[in-house]
Amino acid sequence: MDLIDTHCHLDVAEFDADRDAVLAGTRATGVAALVVPAIHAEGWPGLLALCLAAPVEGPRLYSSLGLHPVYLDRHRDEDLSALERLLAEHHPVAIGEIGLDYHVGDLDPRGQQRLFERQLAIAREARLPVLLHVRKAHDQVLYTLRRIPVRGGIAHAFNGSQEQGRHYLDLGFKLGFGGMLTFERSSKLRRLATQLPLEGLVLETDAPDMTVAAHQGERNSPEYLPDVLTTLARIRDLDPTEVASRTTANAREVLSLA
Repeated sequence: MDLIDTHCHLDVAEFDADRDAVLAGTRATGVAALVVPAIHAEGWPGLLALCLAAPVEGPRLYSSLGLHPVYLDRHRDEDLSALERLLAEHHPVAIGEIGLDYHVGDLDPRGQQRLFERQLAIAREARLPVLLHVRKAHDQVLYTLRRIPVRGGIAHAFNGSQEQGRHYLDLGFKLGFGGMLTFERSSKLRRLATQLPLEGLVLETDAPDMTVAAHQGERNSPEYLPDVLTTLARIRDLDPTEVASRTTANAREVLSLA
């Protein structure tokens, strides 16, 4: 099964010691591609270099460039100009990880909104999808997306309501489900994953964060994406092969992957 991890921070320091081994193990589990989203401008050069240098025998790595709302104090106006320049030079598959985070209390909502809107405008101009980070802000994000429409994308680690999920789908987005789905206690999330149409779902790990139940307390890895697949197939009472095929097709469609 050729799975796609639509959200994996493989470029961060947590993988420096064994990144090649992780990539080899990931391909062995049936994961054919990873989307590697950026979080701040300082990480862009390393992320781009990693994706360019990915070994042929491993999973394919796709870059996504953006400025994450949680790192608001690290972003500068000139980062947005640099982002526009890098899009033309490196052709990432998406703008991200971008969005709004109202869970972290000391983040300026207005500053986040300005940054989000400017990156949506860049994505619209470049005709690229976006990878969304949204915590306690789905209604505001949806309102903003209606004002500044883009070419769809993925609502990463989706945990909103069924109604909000359907609004994202109507706007051309897919909904990302990851390791939290594998925990028996995640009843709301599992209910969402069965209520929403399979045509709107994609798989992700968010590694090194948000690991699967079988590796609780450990670093998450793209090697564990099949755990998410098998859980989603089980709770929907579907064959894992069918779920793998559909979610991979969804990822390729929304991100225009080869």
